[in-house]
Amino acid sequence: MYHPGTILEMVRDSASRWADKVAIITDDTTLTYAQLYDKMQKTEPLPIPLLGEAWDKDFVLYTTGTTGQSKGVIISQRAVLANTENLIAGQLFSHDLVFIIAGSMTHLGCWSKIFPTLMQGGTLYILKEGMKNIDAFFQALDMPLDRYNLPAGTKFATFLVPANIRILMQFSGELLKDYADRIDFIETGAAPMAHGDMLKLCQLLPHSRLYNTYASTETGICTTYNYNDGRCTAGCLGLPLKNSQVFITDEGKIACKGKTLMSGYENAEALTATVLHDNTLFTNDNGFIDEEGMLHILGRDDDVINVGGYKISPAEVEDIAMSFPSVKDCILIAKEHKILGNATCLLVQLDEGEMLDKKALARHINEHLERYKVPMLYEAVEEIKRNQNGKLDRNFYRKNK
Repeated sequence: MYHPGTILEMVRDSASRWADKVAIITDDTTLTYAQLYDKMQKTEPLPIPLLGEAWDKDFVLYTTGTTGQSKGVIISQRAVLANTENLIAGQLFSHDLVFIIAGSMTHLGCWSKIFPTLMQGGTLYILKEGMKNIDAFFQALDMPLDRYNLPAGTKFATFLVPANIRILMQFSGELLKDYADRIDFIETGAAPMAHGDMLKLCQLLPHSRLYNTYASTETGICTTYNYNDGRCTAGCLGLPLKNSQVFITDEGKIACKGKTLMSGYENAEALTATVLHDNTLFTNDNGFIDEEGMLHILGRDDDVINVGGYKISPAEVEDIAMSFPSVKDCILIAKEHKILGNATCLLVQLDEGEMLDKKALARHINEHLERYKVPMLYEAVEEIKRNQNGKLDRNFYRKNK
């Protein structure tokens, strides 16, 4: 594999090999590799985000995480290229791939896919409205390949947060099935994916690779797991990729080493030192590594709800609740209780026209989990709050409980 020193050099190499091939497609723009490289040299505006001073310097992505406070994460050229190599090796990016960017390119999940696509000579197809317009997603899958001089065997891939995958399956599952032969792979990340949704997507796309990835803006792309492997293991995030190492601390937290790590937080040395030291990024994610060396995530300490001395992981309860018919979305929160201190309350967004059957939902959860994990309270709500990256906005509910 070619090892450029900067992204600019990477695109220069691709332009020398595929000068006339389409590199980027948007609603109103088409750029060949030669045109893209020319614009990058001149630092002209591009239909993909710069997020830094220049393509041969550091990049800065902004993340709020669970704190709600914006942090600028500095990602070096070295880290971008290491992430790129991880994705190419782990997910088999190729020159005959069209990668559909269907989310915010200020989020690592989408932004990171720019680089392996361009390094391998593939094509980026950018949906400006993301998954707000599902029809546009299928129009991208149905694009006339000959118009862009792409071969008949061209395949498609995308990154979607779990909430968008669920919406896609709910409203267009049968249509998605019709495009199964065109979809090479779909990656998800940023939030846990309900096991029921994983199983359903495997049924709809039996021959596609379906990846669950452990990554964050701070750690980079560390592990990935194709859960369409016949086992579809819930909570599994796969083996470490070539430029990454993952281990579990004595406190049970996931820690990452390797070339993909951030350089630090912008203008925040003290904050950086709390998570990045000894060439290791220490996360707040609980996890374990199984006998095969694959990483599993168990949630975060600040998400755990303590009820009468029992510690309950909301994600575990939410995963089971999401498999109940008529549940469109849900979140488990804590509410004050005179005796226990905390009581668990499941907020449920229902499919249109459905009524909440609290007893039936409680029985369903009780069939799969220990009795103490079954929510005590249930409320139907119009909407479950999520942030722009599709994660449940737990911070909102903590402030407004």
